[in-house]
Amino acid sequence: MGTAATQGPLWGTKAKDWSSIQEQIFAELYEGVFDALRIEPGTQLLDIGCGSGLATRIAAQRGATVNGFDASEGLLDLARNASSTVSYRAGDMEQLPYDDGTFDVVTGFNAFQYAESIPAALREARRVVKPGGRVTMAVWGPPENCEHAATLRAAGSCLPPPPPGAPGPFALSGDGIIEDLMRDAPLSPIESGSVKCAFAYPDADTAWRGISSAGPFIRAIQHAGEPAVKAAAFASLEPYKTPSGGYRQENVFRYVIAERGR
Repeated sequence: MGTAATQGPLWGTKAKDWSSIQEQIFAELYEGVFDALRIEPGTQLLDIGCGSGLATRIAAQRGATVNGFDASEGLLDLARNASSTVSYRAGDMEQLPYDDGTFDVVTGFNAFQYAESIPAALREARRVVKPGGRVTMAVWGPPENCEHAATLRAAGSCLPPPPPGAPGPFALSGDGIIEDLMRDAPLSPIESGSVKCAFAYPDADTAWRGISSAGPFIRAIQHAGEPAVKAAAFASLEPYKTPSGGYRQENVFRYVIAERGR
């Protein structure tokens, strides 16, 4: 069973809430990584795990020729409705439907850690990038630098213990893990950095709609029911409540840019 079969239904369950609330939070991350990549007119870019397409639209606004790829048809429907200039396709990231050496840049924002096989997904990313092109992975920073980790742990507490080695949101956050995976692809890491990205919600309703649209929360809701997961989530959010009645969690995301040899 591939990524699309397992992840697609999860991330598509609350696609509209993901698109209108949660995906918007990541705009700073997308902009920061595209600055580092120097995305410009004429860049041929593929975004793997593109969701409802915010990152692809930002890249297109910079003049890039953009393709988006995702496991969820529900999210891709929203992406297609929002942009007529970006081409979107669905499937497994371990079997990309693109020719060898098609793109200058391949990006994956919080995507590769959800692959059924991360090495296979990276080999595919390398295959479709041109010689001398770049593959970029952006992931959660260490849990101790991400306040939203508490809320993700709350979702996990509503699930049975995962099997040993099961991937998760922080599967690639440790020192050197991304670089080692890229070298095995084989790709050559050339640059890394971090971007601060706050999860800010004006009120409890918006917070729950946004947070519960993510795949790990959908899985928890399916297992334990929404009331239990919601209670656990808001218990984790209590330390991050703002004077206005909203919530704000500070997070750091890390990215690594690697080059395919010529």
